[in-house]
Amino acid sequence: MVGEALRWPHAGWLFAVSLGAGGVPVALAALGDLVRRKVTINLLVTVAAIGALYLGQIVEAAAVMFFFALAEAFEAFGEARSRKAVFELIDRSPKTAHLRDGGEVPVDQVQPGNIVAIRPGDTVALDGVVVAGESSVDEATITGESVPKEKFRGETVFAGTLNQSGYLEVEVTQGAENSVLAKIITLIEQAQKSRPAMQDFLDRFASYYIPAAVGLAVLIAAVPPLVWGQQFGTWFTRALILLVLACPDALVVSAPVAVAAAIGGASKKGVLIKGGRYLEVLSKVKAAAFDKTKTLTVGIPVVSEVITLHGATESDVLADAAGLEKFSSHPLATAIENAAADKGIAAHRMDKFANVAGRGASANCLVCAAREHAIGNLAHIGASAATCDEVLREVQQLETAGQTAVLVSEGRTVIGVIGISDEVRPEAPRVVAALHQLGVTPVMLTGDNERAARAVAERVGISAVYGGLLPEQKAELVDQLQATCGPVAMIGDGINDAPSLARADVGIAMGGGSDVAIETADVALLNDAIGTIPYLLGLGQKTFLVVKQNVYGSLIVKGLILLAGITGLAGLSLAVAIDAATAIVVVLNGLRLFGYRLTTVTATSTR
Repeated sequence: MVGEALRWPHAGWLFAVSLGAGGVPVALAALGDLVRRKVTINLLVTVAAIGALYLGQIVEAAAVMFFFALAEAFEAFGEARSRKAVFELIDRSPKTAHLRDGGEVPVDQVQPGNIVAIRPGDTVALDGVVVAGESSVDEATITGESVPKEKFRGETVFAGTLNQSGYLEVEVTQGAENSVLAKIITLIEQAQKSRPAMQDFLDRFASYYIPAAVGLAVLIAAVPPLVWGQQFGTWFTRALILLVLACPDALVVSAPVAVAAAIGGASKKGVLIKGGRYLEVLSKVKAAAFDKTKTLTVGIPVVSEVITLHGATESDVLADAAGLEKFSSHPLATAIENAAADKGIAAHRMDKFANVAGRGASANCLVCAAREHAIGNLAHIGASAATCDEVLREVQQLETAGQTAVLVSEGRTVIGVIGISDEVRPEAPRVVAALHQLGVTPVMLTGDNERAARAVAERVGISAVYGGLLPEQKAELVDQLQATCGPVAMIGDGINDAPSLARADVGIAMGGGSDVAIETADVALLNDAIGTIPYLLGLGQKTFLVVKQNVYGSLIVKGLILLAGITGLAGLSLAVAIDAATAIVVVLNGLRLFGYRLTTVTATSTR
């Protein structure tokens, strides 16, 4: 083979130059590894090339280096491609800002409180709040949502998003280094560098596997010639084939390329996964625990019904209720205040306000003759006022219909029951059906009452429902689910559900691009879209299916070609080519995850 190659003019010199150009850097790297007392892939390839030269096989030596360099180039390409999302975010990061009262300045010189001007077509330079103007802003960079958001006075805008039509003036709230975009870039970079448990195992395996392979190669080269008088060149060639195939390049790259591609692809869809280990946990999740409000529901409660009792009017009930809720920031309180305002009902003035966490509040009314008033759920009102069958019946009917019942009492008399509803997210039934297809059990954990919780659960298709829970009780139920089902994912709003999000194997926060979601959860849905949950769990399962395909596939190929090489059925060049091809296939297989889509779920709501 060598003689035939050398009959072509200057072929030998070309192979020598090729070998030197590709081999010297690898040999130097191998020497550095030896100085650090490490036996690495570089050493195995260098020994194989030197051995081929010793046998006079310059073509084989050049082939070893060429195919190794080709495999390394594909690995580098794979790593760069899998981090494409980070590169794109960095490219989109604004470098300058236009001050309202000045010219263009670097973004790192702009301080919180400064006013920046955002013209049509400009990229928003820094996080802030709109103080003037109206426009549509494309927030796909942050949330993955393709539909632009309308922005007006009081709305929040994020650095890196694109102002489409109008002119905005924005008061800066965060410096460039603390913007949501900067945090996302940092977290994605950290996540793609993080190591799942399987990668640690593969690295430990390689640390024992490579020295063992070197030892076996020495035995193959030495024992047959010394003990049985076999031809040294034949067995030395077979030992070289073993060394080449001992390179665990395909094994080592099996997990990191796949994980980095999956995390990068997810970030393009507004899903921020904070590390490879969380992706690995997602692949094993058996139960998904959902909060109700702002997760399965839209999270904007509205008063849907006002039931008056004991001679009170709707105006009496809403005026007292709005006065009591004036001291609260709870979403239900906002709904009651809005309902009163919409009807032109002035809230009664109150003093001596007392809040009972998770139950309600009480105060003295400065307008009504009976000064002691209370508002809240049945447990709270029952402790401060006399309830009757009529009150209980109205509460039960509202809760059965999926509404939250808020009672208002004046003195010892319940004067009204306010029904508050929260619209179910239209995609929630499809999400639950998709989870069933993925083999994941959906569960609802909510602080709302049991009947209201079951009404919502029935509409979305969840059968396991736990209502009336305090935050610590939610966390305890997560423990129980882990014991009975296996790994649990908790999906909540990232604030009220903090204990259960932390207790779950993986916490998924409905983020909406908020700092809280980005900083507290293991996974943040920056677009606040519950519809990405099946994609997320499916991505975890697909990622580690790909990793297993890569690991087992490369081991099988190596085993077969090794057997062929030792028995003399395959030469050194063929062994090197097949080994390099295996590493390339592993990289390409991992990169498929960058464009992963959950296409197998076609279920729709049966309701």
